[in-house]
Amino acid sequence: MIIMALDHVRDYLFSGSFYYDPLDFSKTSGVLFFTRWITHFCAPIFMLLAGTSAFLIGQKKSKKELSVFLVKRGLWLIVLELFVVNLGWNFNLTFPMFFFITIWALGVSMIVLAAVIHLPKKLILLFGLVLVFGHNLLDSTNITGNTLPAFGWALLHQQNFFIWHHEALLVGYPLVPWIGVMPLGYCLGQWYATGYDADKRKKNLLLLGAGCLVLFVVLRYSNVYGDPVKWSVQKDDFFTFLSFLNVNKYPPSLLYLLLTLGGAFLFLSFTERLKGAVVDVVSVYGRVPMFYYLVHIYVIHLIAMLSSAILPGQNWKIWMLEQPIWFTQDLKGYGFSLPVAYLIWILLVVALYPLCKRYDRYKQTHKDKWWLSYL
Repeated sequence: MIIMALDHVRDYLFSGSFYYDPLDFSKTSGVLFFTRWITHFCAPIFMLLAGTSAFLIGQKKSKKELSVFLVKRGLWLIVLELFVVNLGWNFNLTFPMFFFITIWALGVSMIVLAAVIHLPKKLILLFGLVLVFGHNLLDSTNITGNTLPAFGWALLHQQNFFIWHHEALLVGYPLVPWIGVMPLGYCLGQWYATGYDADKRKKNLLLLGAGCLVLFVVLRYSNVYGDPVKWSVQKDDFFTFLSFLNVNKYPPSLLYLLLTLGGAFLFLSFTERLKGAVVDVVSVYGRVPMFYYLVHIYVIHLIAMLSSAILPGQNWKIWMLEQPIWFTQDLKGYGFSLPVAYLIWILLVVALYPLCKRYDRYKQTHKDKWWLSYL
């Protein structure tokens, strides 16, 4: 959750974001590349641990009750994405565009998981593995044009941008293989069930994470399968290394998922028994993820607007966006240097801590309120 905020601060408050892609080797720097690259770990871990959370919730519910909960929560997340999150991204009450991105994919994945959990555990695992390992076979299938079939294919596997009447539709998170990651997280939940040996879990996570990263290196080096973006020799060894790490996120390639989830498994193994003040602070954000997510988007966008109202020669009204921030040409000349963006990120996370802690305390003392499980 903390690292995710860095990506969104970079989107809105780093001046270079309005000129070039931080993964463009002809223009980026190592620091900027890794500023973007490190945030690749966020979405896969959200998906994976959402599945793990569903498994743990299911220990106290019947399969039917869990399915109903997942469907309702999934639908709620889709509504949040289309209206509350989109408004936060754009600050435009006319809703000239809709983004189908992170929260949308989480919502649909939960609805799919609601059905998948009724399968035998081995089939749930097989379902997830087939989607994760096999979806890159679809990379050569492209449906172009501003048509309903093209939109449908984009929702499944091909990031794209559409115009429908006067609305702009950005499909940023095609569903495959996201809907396969969450069932894998559900299977992972068995290692966190009550009574499961902690040492065995730590060892399993270590072996799984190492296996994922070894497979990543082998497949990536071969340049044969697993990612539509091939690595290549660049102007020097360092940028060649960056090319090797530059895996495709939209949709998440097999190599992207091996790299990010492999790292996540290792992190979970190494932090199995980690305790202390830092853990206590960081866990506060993790206990109120949706609350934090919604608030931080609005605050970042508001900071961008207020900055433009104060700085000479800038127009705060431009932040009521008419085009997706990632594509607009109107914001060139806005924003700050990368060090300032980092400083704003740190101050933002620190400033949100008391609010998150207070909401977390409210959740813990009002568990009888059903609606709290949806925010």
